[in-house]
Amino acid sequence: MEKEAANGRRGAGGEEGDGVIIKTGCAKKLSGRSLGEDAHSRGVISVVIPTLNEAEHLPLTLERIRANAAAHEVIVADGGSTDATLQVAMRRGAKVVCSDKGRARQMNAGAQVAMGNILLFLHADTQIHPGGLRQIEEALKETRIVGGGFARKFDSDSLFLRCTCAVATMRCSLFGWFLGDQGIFVRRDVFEQLGGFKEMAAFEDVDFSRRLAGSGRTVTLKPAVISSARRFSQRGPFLTTCRDLWMTCKYVGGKNYSAK
Repeated sequence: MEKEAANGRRGAGGEEGDGVIIKTGCAKKLSGRSLGEDAHSRGVISVVIPTLNEAEHLPLTLERIRANAAAHEVIVADGGSTDATLQVAMRRGAKVVCSDKGRARQMNAGAQVAMGNILLFLHADTQIHPGGLRQIEEALKETRIVGGGFARKFDSDSLFLRCTCAVATMRCSLFGWFLGDQGIFVRRDVFEQLGGFKEMAAFEDVDFSRRLAGSGRTVTLKPAVISSARRFSQRGPFLTTCRDLWMTCKYVGGKNYSAK
């Protein structure tokens, strides 16, 4: 692991300033802590954001995180952006981890350098509300709870998408299956016991949340996070959702989505 720049970073309650870039390699499966147990800051939430050319959406996401009073650090886990993503993250005091492309690989790389004992994995186009981090802290005071996620809304007026979000909330409450754009959070020790995210071409979030739900109790928090509806722009909400549902059925039916 090689530190390239260290002109200060936003840590727990820190000020905005230059960030840190860390070159890192990430194994397919976590084999243990990258930092000593004493180095993990109790009561600090490490927010890990996987990015690839997210300069447009990242500023608002970082701004919304900063509005939270709970102690936290922000780690942008980049997979090779060619736009201004790294500069945006650095200017706002985030720790930046550069790894090979792949959302699971990037999130694992971010977790390896995280200082907090709670991990929150948040998409670059998803905004958490100002009390969201405090809600996570409060939820995890219950020792039986190992993690969970948030209800989700899209930044769209589509009635169809509002209905799909309501169904998703029921899915989470019943089965504990969370998607990446719902802000999955987990106790750090549980994350490491589960081996982190598996490298998969798709459904690495569902795979992890299913294993998480199998390890203990999970919770769905409200108010919802707000996620971008941009991925529905090409095919539209209905056709995109139908495609997602078909792929999910194949995954649940046993189709192998492991990364090649």
